[in-house]
Amino acid sequence: MTLTRRRFLKQTFGFSAAALLSRGAGPLLAAKAEAPDSQACHMLAVGDYGVKDRDLERQKAVAGAMARYASAANLKPAALAMLGDNFYGGLAGKGVKSPRWDINVEQMYPAGTFPCPMYAMLGNHDYNDEADDRSVAAQLAYRQHAPDSRWTLPAKWYRFDLLAQDPLASFIVLDTNWADGSVHYPDDHKQQMDWLAGELARPRPTPWLFVLGHHPVFNDGKHGDTKGLVEQLDPLLRKNKVDLYLCGHDHDLQHLEFDGHPTSFVVSGAGGAKSYELAARPRRRFGQSVYGFSHLEIQKDRFIVRHIDANATVLYAFTKTHDGHVTAG
Repeated sequence: MTLTRRRFLKQTFGFSAAALLSRGAGPLLAAKAEAPDSQACHMLAVGDYGVKDRDLERQKAVAGAMARYASAANLKPAALAMLGDNFYGGLAGKGVKSPRWDINVEQMYPAGTFPCPMYAMLGNHDYNDEADDRSVAAQLAYRQHAPDSRWTLPAKWYRFDLLAQDPLASFIVLDTNWADGSVHYPDDHKQQMDWLAGELARPRPTPWLFVLGHHPVFNDGKHGDTKGLVEQLDPLLRKNKVDLYLCGHDHDLQHLEFDGHPTSFVVSGAGGAKSYELAARPRRRFGQSVYGFSHLEIQKDRFIVRHIDANATVLYAFTKTHDGHVTAG
């Protein structure tokens, strides 16, 4: 059903009462979130989405909400961020020719609705569930097999800017699976960390610097903090004053801030895999165990993160300015 803009503003930006009934709800503040600026740079982010069989209905619900939300807000996303766990259960030995590319990616997030790059990263299930079909290799090779696809995974770690003209933000995409003790990870961790240190030390070509990975650094959800990232990645985020770390892995939506820390931490792993209960930790500014996605709106002087559920309802939003000031609502 197509929403009118008036109905969108009333329904979507009302911090719906239904949100209060969600598990693990954080503090929902007064409804004062503004409508997206269609002239800004926009990215939609979804994690832990690549499900199969009966779970596909949940992925379809979130993907449908993404489409309705973008249409109602008159958004033309510059990118989708695919935050890992792209194919639960692997690719059934068919690699780049697996029908799951159409089912979970191309048709689920159609080019007619999202005519933009899909910047992907690798999650633990992209390693653990590959069996004998080498899912990671297939994901890295898929763009060569389907050159017209929007799927973008040129390497296990890489960098890109948005927008192409007058870019507003630099994004560094990581493979964080080295920090997950349950994953058999290749011995290239030092290579990635050396590359990351060099990228972070470069003069900033854009107003904002964001880092994306599958695993959370800090996390009030089921998995808790990722010890290796706290020890090795967090000091680099602090030292280089990274503005935002965006991830998935925990099947929920979260926002965490820490006094004196330059980085905001956002978890968006609610794209279709079975939701998790949030742990009873007091650190988070917001957290809900729902299915949904996130919207990153980028302007020169600020950026806004919105968490949206599978009904296309905005549950929570925060704004961050260059002085590090964070305002919820």
